[in-house]
Amino acid sequence: MSAVTPASAKGLDPSAPLKIAYLTYRGKPHVGGQGVYTRHLTKALADLGHTVEVFSGQPYPVLDGRVPLHELPSLDLWNEHFPGRMPGYWELKTKGDWVESLSHLKGTFGEPLAFSVRIYEQLKKRQRDFDLVHDNQCLGYGILGVERMIPTIVTLHHPITRDRALEMEHTENRRKRRGIGRWYNFVKMQGRVASRMPRVVVVSENSIKDINADMGVSLDRMRLVPVGVDPDLFTALPGVQRQTGRLITTASADVALKGLSYLLEAMAKLRTERDDIRLTIIGKPRAGASNDLIDKLGLRPYIDFVSGVSDERIVELYAEAELAVVPSLYEGFSLPAIEAMCTGICLVATDGGALPEVTGKDGDTVLGCKAGDVESLLAALRRGLDTSPEGAALRARVGDAGRQRVVERWSWKHCAQLTVEQYREVLAMPANVQKLRKNGRI
Repeated sequence: MSAVTPASAKGLDPSAPLKIAYLTYRGKPHVGGQGVYTRHLTKALADLGHTVEVFSGQPYPVLDGRVPLHELPSLDLWNEHFPGRMPGYWELKTKGDWVESLSHLKGTFGEPLAFSVRIYEQLKKRQRDFDLVHDNQCLGYGILGVERMIPTIVTLHHPITRDRALEMEHTENRRKRRGIGRWYNFVKMQGRVASRMPRVVVVSENSIKDINADMGVSLDRMRLVPVGVDPDLFTALPGVQRQTGRLITTASADVALKGLSYLLEAMAKLRTERDDIRLTIIGKPRAGASNDLIDKLGLRPYIDFVSGVSDERIVELYAEAELAVVPSLYEGFSLPAIEAMCTGICLVATDGGALPEVTGKDGDTVLGCKAGDVESLLAALRRGLDTSPEGAALRARVGDAGRQRVVERWSWKHCAQLTVEQYREVLAMPANVQKLRKNGRI
């Protein structure tokens, strides 16, 4: 056995701390499941005594002070200010830059593949430093090279095939449909890579079924590890007054999958009935279909966009609102749903994807509605906004029961503990024991 410090002699010791390289090709800090998952899971892993280093492309995640961030900048061709820009030749300095640029020229989204090339080059120099690599849904071909060097596990939140299908369904123009098909070409790569990973962590039973059906990943390679929430942070604020008619939702991207257009149409109809309806959107206004629809429906004066704020401020925003809304057509889990429920606000949510698995029974822990159905969403909003004493009692009951459901089922500590169990199982695989021995980790 190699001469290593006790803290590094993890191997198959179920009590020894691990050293983990955590990968995320995008880590948007305050909205978007990948950035939130990265921040809280790595913090919870550190709380359990493990050492985690995060490697990320921009936008970079916000991390706990104990978790170092290694920036692996992409060309940022899809930044919020100039999405779809063409890079200058002087920007092409590395193999990853060339991969990203050539993918872009072909009309495909090249960040996952390019990041996987960059991280392979990085970890090739540091294979003896880590027990395990945890890839958060990059699944570029370079991850196969990483897995050959260091034991590797991946998280796949949901199959991006569903995003592609919904974008195609909501686009009538043939030329645009062809462009969408090209842009989502990376999905084939992700399916091929995921199918060759020894272990894929998935956040819901619904996603496990869809990943198996859409991407061909065998069921025996996947394990359920639900995500979590911090119930001490996401909690009720009794001193904050709820604003009558105030709705709140999260929009991490203007894509069909998030269903924001259905909420906007329902809101426009509500405003013909009462003039106190307002909407807070956690996210930035972006050029796109929903932004155009806001102006078409005359809703601009009644919508507030909030971005780049702390979790504490998001909790305050939930406390100020009367209803939280998740109008998604599909969700692999939905962190915004459980964060909202944990604050005790009454939640209106669709039955898209894994949402019923997360939010529970209509009328008990959520006010449910059909995904992609404006009238169904409108009816649920009317129930939740009822100004009668019965309406107030319904909101309070559903909000309280929703928080209890979340606190009983999901926490980041529990998520981290289950994740570490998967780490241990992967490290015990014979091929990975050989890698650990070769790298001097045992």
